[in-house]
Amino acid sequence: MKNYKLLFIPILAILFFFSSALSQKVGSTSMQFLKVMPCARATAMGDAYSVIASGADAVFWNPAGLASIEGRQISMTYIQWILDTKQGAFAFAMPLGSIGAVGLQLQYIDFGDIPEAIWGAPYSSDPNYPGLTGNTFRPYSYLAGLTYAKQITDKFSTGLSVKYAYESLYNGQSVVAVTKTNDTTTVNTWANGLLFDFGLHYNTGFRSVEIAAAVQNFGANIQFAVDANPAPLALRVGIAANIIGKNALLMIDDASRLGIAFDLFQPNDFTQQYHLGLEYEYSQMIALRAGYKINYDADGFTAGVGVHQSFGKMSLTFDYSYGSMNYNLGNVQRISVGVGF
Repeated sequence: MKNYKLLFIPILAILFFFSSALSQKVGSTSMQFLKVMPCARATAMGDAYSVIASGADAVFWNPAGLASIEGRQISMTYIQWILDTKQGAFAFAMPLGSIGAVGLQLQYIDFGDIPEAIWGAPYSSDPNYPGLTGNTFRPYSYLAGLTYAKQITDKFSTGLSVKYAYESLYNGQSVVAVTKTNDTTTVNTWANGLLFDFGLHYNTGFRSVEIAAAVQNFGANIQFAVDANPAPLALRVGIAANIIGKNALLMIDDASRLGIAFDLFQPNDFTQQYHLGLEYEYSQMIALRAGYKINYDADGFTAGVGVHQSFGKMSLTFDYSYGSMNYNLGNVQRISVGVGF
């Protein structure tokens, strides 16, 4: 009973504290790149990953999942995002014995070259493209974060991440802008902020059923030029279990595993969304995954594969995910490589 109290009291406190913030639809948030999640395994399962997140990848999804890490791990992900946007992510994590575990994450987003246009100034001789100056600019974003996690009991763990996010929307550090009253003012072309993630993970002890919760991107408003908007604050609450496998709900099998996961996802700039994922794994070597994201404007079906191979004390993983978007946006593909040693 004490273990259940350790779990539910913090979860209820989180839900109560963030319920008012998450229920206020602000209409827009800053730093949208924070919504583009790394890790091909997770995204192949429709982002239903708050419970399953473990090892180095946990720093992106639920810092509490880092507490169960065994040995050092490196994770790298490349994302071919929409409209020629590319994103790279790197994570390193290691255990510290009885002290806990620590992790590092780095993300970089390249939005590509964008043609420069100025409103009300017909620089271009082509009437179909007025305002083009002939110049281009290249926005970019990056994030760096540190994570600490601790196994409180044999079933309950918690974790905290501190992240620094930076986004540049235009070349240079500042530009001269014209206000509504036709005055000129110098404004920054960039913004930054300090953000926090907090997570919980609990093994119920009933077969393979586990539950988890994570709050991501909590921090002060991010200011671009004059206006300030919140970062994409989000709450994830999930449950996962094995249908087939060791200690499974339906069928015990030492060679194969079929897991199912479900996440309730509440962002601060949209209505409640839901993530459902499946993962079939054979002999801990080959995995097939599928998922579905519910109540999204563009995202929907996801799928992917994974390969895991051990070489003595070293292990290598390769994961691929595919995510369908609407007919205008096409699809999103991710490739992740992991090394354990």
